[in-house]
Amino acid sequence: MRTELQAKFIQHLNNRKKSDKGFTLVELLVVIIIIGILAAIALPNFLNQTSKAKQSEAKQNVALVNKTQNAFRAENQSFASTFNILAIGSVTDTVAPGSGTSANYSYTMGQSAATDSAVAIAVARDGGLKAYNGGITRFVNGAGQNVTGTILCEATAASTVAPVAVTFAAGVRPVCGASTGVGGVTTISI
Repeated sequence: MRTELQAKFIQHLNNRKKSDKGFTLVELLVVIIIIGILAAIALPNFLNQTSKAKQSEAKQNVALVNKTQNAFRAENQSFASTFNILAIGSVTDTVAPGSGTSANYSYTMGQSAATDSAVAIAVARDGGLKAYNGGITRFVNGAGQNVTGTILCEATAASTVAPVAVTFAAGVRPVCGASTGVGGVTTISI
């Protein structure tokens, strides 16, 4: 009985038509539709990653200027007024040496002896990116100690407009400017 069953099974396999092998058109269409749906879901997230990567350049460079200004201030009793004085290669050499311009951002910086502070600004060259600014100041805190306060601010919307300036006041950390309107900013890190 068992050999008879095996023989019938082998005979059945041999008698199948060649057209029974492979996938049907409906099965292929279902697979294509599923792949299309997954691509439609993933594509917006993928495209957004490009902007985030470009914006991280500006965040890192503004934060780098703040950190370098802190070290410069400790050695020179004042903040630097230009990128060349700070000698920050990653910011100034991104496109043309000393220009403060990269493919995605234009960088500027300045300092004020009156408020013992410095700022770094990254203005987007592409309207699809957000602008950034940062500030650092030296002040005397409530305990009478000399301390340094830094801040990094992000524009609330993508624009090629410079963000609202960092605000410096005596005896307190710097503060991001207004959070509304063109060039409005929000605090990223302190």
